[in-house]
Amino acid sequence: MKSNLASIHSSLNGIVKEAKSAANDDIRDEIVSSIYQMSRAVCAEVVSHKKSVQNHTEKLDRIFTSPIWGFPIMLIMLGAVFYMTIAGANVPSSMLAEGFGWAEAQLTVWFQAMNAPEWLHGVLVLGLFRGTGWVISVMLPPMAIFFPIFALLENYGYLPRVAFNMDRLFKRAGAHGKQSLTMAMGFGCNAAAIMSTRIIESPRERMLAILTNNFVPCNGRWPTLILLASLFMVTGITSTGSTLVTSAVLMGMVLFGIVVTLTVSWVLSKTALKGVPTHYTLELPPFRRPKFWNTVLRASVDKAWNVLKRAVTVAAPASILTWIFANIYIGDTSILMYFVNFLDPFGQALGMDGFIIAAFILGLPANEIVVPILTMAYLSQNAMLELDNLLELKQVFVDHGWTWLTALNMMLFSLLHYPCGTTLINIYKETKSAKWTFMSFIIPTVIAIGVTFIVATVARMFGWVL
Repeated sequence: MKSNLASIHSSLNGIVKEAKSAANDDIRDEIVSSIYQMSRAVCAEVVSHKKSVQNHTEKLDRIFTSPIWGFPIMLIMLGAVFYMTIAGANVPSSMLAEGFGWAEAQLTVWFQAMNAPEWLHGVLVLGLFRGTGWVISVMLPPMAIFFPIFALLENYGYLPRVAFNMDRLFKRAGAHGKQSLTMAMGFGCNAAAIMSTRIIESPRERMLAILTNNFVPCNGRWPTLILLASLFMVTGITSTGSTLVTSAVLMGMVLFGIVVTLTVSWVLSKTALKGVPTHYTLELPPFRRPKFWNTVLRASVDKAWNVLKRAVTVAAPASILTWIFANIYIGDTSILMYFVNFLDPFGQALGMDGFIIAAFILGLPANEIVVPILTMAYLSQNAMLELDNLLELKQVFVDHGWTWLTALNMMLFSLLHYPCGTTLINIYKETKSAKWTFMSFIIPTVIAIGVTFIVATVARMFGWVL
């Protein structure tokens, strides 16, 4: 043992002497590598382990963390997750929508038989029931598939490899490698990801992670992205091909969000949050075979169900308020339409309309309720219309002037816009600063407005919109 310690000491002294003329990053990498190699040699003498497990992990790591194959495998994995989510969610979503449409019709008949007041039917059925029904039918199937798959990858040990690969990019952007972990958590919930930034020791780099975490889609925005991509980005394509195209569109959105995250991190690290990134040493855990059914059940209950419960809790009062605003008139115009008409020129400039902007504003408490609010706002102009499936929802959008550009820009705005109310509250709790909380709101909002305005302007300039 003494000879091993002496060997480690002499190796470290030799590395330090040889690396004095090298860059700081190279010095640190060599020291860490030497410590790891010598520690591994010492452990090999005194610790017995299964060679097959160790060799299995090392062989996989040569592939999954390879500078050549690491990123392509990440993209393939991401595309596969999206494909399984979309392919598995389409039929259940349509069935749930049809079920809620049938139940809404039965409730309407019952209210009429009871001679209930029109306003009560409107508030409870057209407002509360319809809004929460659409939240459940649009959100539950994809979340019930996405979260278990994500949990299986996490338990298997692949997500730390993603963090290892992303560390290279964040380091170049002036951020900390651990931001890749907080970003991955943001795919589930941005509010939880803000709290996870506590793992970053440097205050400067932690603030970078907080300000840029919003650019990855959370559970509240996944259903919006999946729904719009499925309805508007696959016109004229076969069912199998449409799922592939939708998966590709979603993957493009995620990659664009990551590019924005790295770009904003780089800009902030050169301006408001100047500094040199600290180093990050990540110990990769061995690959493990996950407990399949236990993981699937836990992810479905703990994540999908809790997300849905939160969405319904927020959607219920928002749906009621939307119906009330749509049915209280000042003169011959409802309060909702005054609001929509005021926002419409701004929305048109961004390739959307006033209804969409109003839905995003009213959906500040939670991203999950943006599409239900938008649907109810459109349907408030024709309360007799009932939606029995997702294709009828597309027809409602088309009747209000939607094109592929409208759907694309709503997806981009949903991806990039300000955090939800819960996330903003968490940002204030973590930073104890109204200034940085406001910055976390204004930075993504300005970027979302700028990106959608540019896309709409370029599309119209080249006549891509009919």
